[in-house]
Amino acid sequence: MKGLFEVDSVEATWALAREFAAELKPGDVVCLEGDLGAGKTTFTQGLAAALGVKGRVTSPTFCIVQEHRGERNFLVHMDLYRLNGEDDVVAIGWEDYLAEGAILAVEWPERAGGLIPPDARHVRFRHLGEEKRKVAIDEERTNSI
Repeated sequence: MKGLFEVDSVEATWALAREFAAELKPGDVVCLEGDLGAGKTTFTQGLAAALGVKGRVTSPTFCIVQEHRGERNFLVHMDLYRLNGEDDVVAIGWEDYLAEGAILAVEWPERAGGLIPPDARHVRFRHLGEEKRKVAIDEERTNSI
């Protein structure tokens, strides 16, 4: 799944995330990029549901990492905003999670620097209005969203 999409509700964002989740496998890194409130956590909620996670998925802004074990998958939701670079990211268990086969959903991935693998998936969000968002999945950065 690759392309530019528009969503206009939480439900539409979750549906897009469900479709995207079907392609994920253990050890994948999903980079979630966009301004505060752009839809990164909402998208992760859809991913979690699609991966069989039960329970509430909230933003890890203050706790930095939230682990969600699904029926068949292990999703780790990270918010790296408060971290200062690769050493901090390693210290919160980055390599351990990947070794365990977790799917990492990473907000503010630029803080991870060179730890982001070349095959990482990239999902970028942009506000278009109150509920409306444009979502770019694995699109070149040169494509303006």
